[in-house]
Amino acid sequence: MNQNRVIAIAVVAVLAVAALGYGGWRTFGHKDVVDTGSLGDKEVTAFEKELAVPGPLGDMTLGDKNAPITIYEYASLTCSHCAEFSKDTFPLVKKNYIDTGKVYYVLRDFPFDPIATAAFMLSHCAGPERYFGFIEVLFASQAQWAFVDTPMEALKNLAKQGGFSDEKFEACMKDQTVFNHVKTVAERGGQKFGVRSTPTFFINGEKIEGAIPYADFDAVLKKKLSGDDKSAPAAPASGESTPAGPQQ
Repeated sequence: MNQNRVIAIAVVAVLAVAALGYGGWRTFGHKDVVDTGSLGDKEVTAFEKELAVPGPLGDMTLGDKNAPITIYEYASLTCSHCAEFSKDTFPLVKKNYIDTGKVYYVLRDFPFDPIATAAFMLSHCAGPERYFGFIEVLFASQAQWAFVDTPMEALKNLAKQGGFSDEKFEACMKDQTVFNHVKTVAERGGQKFGVRSTPTFFINGEKIEGAIPYADFDAVLKKKLSGDDKSAPAAPASGESTPAGPQQ
């Protein structure tokens, strides 16, 4: 789908959505979440160096860049399995690994459709301090905006609850710089790293596909911390895929 069609979709739909509180918008508020690609003092492979190359606007990150484990997650905001991971697994990963300095986490845009593209654009327009809060709320309320007849109005209403005016929302949807960032990150993920489904994770360079449960995710991270990577990773769990890669 071409860029003009994406922008057109992003400003015309009409739907009301159930009210949400403001708490989630700030849950993951961090002042230092934009990274320009540095891996700190860690020794990494050539492949990991390629993974570390950020999009035009930098990476959105959580945790210490010098942590022993780096996780890149490629996700689509309209992917139900990504929403499942966000709700059930990620909070435990954040509590037990990111907040304790063991994991440096990077979220990468991989939208499957124009609605997911618009949702990622909205999150970026919210600014780095509120980006992860918007992501959390968008996943939590996915059924209320992603799978309805007129999703963009629902997205606009959510944006209003996060402090966006109509004018700011429409300006965001027309922001070529933000659009190009999302498009570049997604295309590079597909072309350079073979991302075809979401969620897809790269954990210290190892590719793992699907929303695997926390117990399996935890087992992989423990092996990375112990240096024992000889056994095969957990089998891919549920995930959503597109044969043509990201669609903007």
